[in-house]
Amino acid sequence: MPISDLLLVEFDEEMKKTRTALERVPVDKKDFAPHPKSMPLGKLAPHVAQLAGFGVIVLTTPELDFSTGGIARLPFESTDQLVKAFDEGAAQARSALKNTPDEAWTQPWKLSFGGKPIFSGSRFLAYRQMFLNHLVHHRAQLGVYLRLNEKPVPATYGPSADDTMGF
Repeated sequence: MPISDLLLVEFDEEMKKTRTALERVPVDKKDFAPHPKSMPLGKLAPHVAQLAGFGVIVLTTPELDFSTGGIARLPFESTDQLVKAFDEGAAQARSALKNTPDEAWTQPWKLSFGGKPIFSGSRFLAYRQMFLNHLVHHRAQLGVYLRLNEKPVPATYGPSADDTMGF
C-alpha cells in the first residue's frame, strides 16, 4: 500500500474537524484575542483556513522562501468565505497527497525566510510538522477562542464539553 493511502485517512479526519471549527467562528469578533501576545481571531481564523493550501506547497515543491513567495494573506470577510478557502485548499492538498509517490517522502524540503532556514528535513517531516501538526496546533487555539466567545467547541479526538453524546 502506498504511503499516501495510509496518510489519506488521517488527512480526511483532520480536514473534517478543522472545517467544523471554522464553521463556528464568530464573524463579529475579529479583534478578539485572549491575551495581548495572542493573534486576534481575524488573523487566526484565516490562517487556519489557508493552512490546507500550504500542504500543497509542501507536497509539490522542494522548498519555500517566504521572502520571495508564499501565500497571500486571506482577509476575514465571513465564515462562509473562510470555509470556502479552506475547502479549496483541502481539495488541492488531498489531490497532491494522493499523487505523492513513496520516493518523494524522503526527498529534502526546506522552509526559509530570506535564505535563513526555518525548517530543513524530509518532505515527510515537513508534511507532518510544518503542515499537519501546525494545522492541528492552530485549530486547538481556535477552539479556545470559540470557548471564550461562548461558541460550541467541536469534538476533535473525542467528545467536547459541548457534545450531547451522554458521556
